[in-house]
Amino acid sequence: MHPPTALLRETVRAPRPAEVGARLVRALLIALALLLLIGLILLPLIAVFAEALRHGLPTFLASFEDPDAWHAIRLTLTVAAIAVPLNTVFGLAAAWLIAKHRFRGRSLLQSLIDLPFSVSPVVAGLVFVLIFGAQGWGLGPWLAEYGIKVLFSLPGLVLATVFVTFPFVARELIPLMEEQGKDAEEAALSLGASGWQTFWKVTLPNVRWALLYGVLLCNARAMGEFGAVSVVSGHIRGETNTLPLQVEILYNEYAFSAAFALAAVLALLALLTLAVKTFLEWRHGDELAANRRH
Repeated sequence: MHPPTALLRETVRAPRPAEVGARLVRALLIALALLLLIGLILLPLIAVFAEALRHGLPTFLASFEDPDAWHAIRLTLTVAAIAVPLNTVFGLAAAWLIAKHRFRGRSLLQSLIDLPFSVSPVVAGLVFVLIFGAQGWGLGPWLAEYGIKVLFSLPGLVLATVFVTFPFVARELIPLMEEQGKDAEEAALSLGASGWQTFWKVTLPNVRWALLYGVLLCNARAMGEFGAVSVVSGHIRGETNTLPLQVEILYNEYAFSAAFALAAVLALLALLTLAVKTFLEWRHGDELAANRRH
């Protein structure tokens, strides 16, 4: 039995001009996004590894024979190893306080958590110089009397890194905790659980993947931070130079192979972070999606 003529015409009709225009716009936007992705991210990343290996693998490996290079790597990992756990504790506590309780100053606390997103890292570094500098008007002169050195040393680098990376953990946890509410915690408390038991067995397991996601973002920023760390470090070679600062110094000295070799290490660390982040989104996307809905 043949279909009616009208139905046949509806089936084989040509696309309307509006549909063609929409498809064309969508294709152009996708092409533009891909071009920007390739031009701004992929090509620079390829260029870093290409320049690092331009003179061969022996030259690349020789860049790491410099004691200053290894010190910069160790210092970067040390600063991240101190700053990230601190921000994990601070961020988890702040998120729990904001999401689970209502109190005066709650909005102010949220604004203070977001402050590092609004303040330039260089400005943050200058603030630490004013507070902890020997000629500053803050704690610097008092600490100098006791021989405590903050600027141009590890404590200053950690403080600057903690400041610029503080929001990442808290901002990942707050929306999820607010969506979950307090029902589970109240049920555990009503059944006789203590506060610590409720936290370890109810609150923390419910946010563990979002917490790990925030820690990864915090760690990536901590290892790549330049502005605030540059101000408080003093650029003391072999003492206070982190990897980004060491890359800048080597590049300014025209030691391009060594500079790009260290830049490749930073790029590898970033790619590793991205791989773990992608894995978390793939395995636990539903749980992490709560953050995107707020």
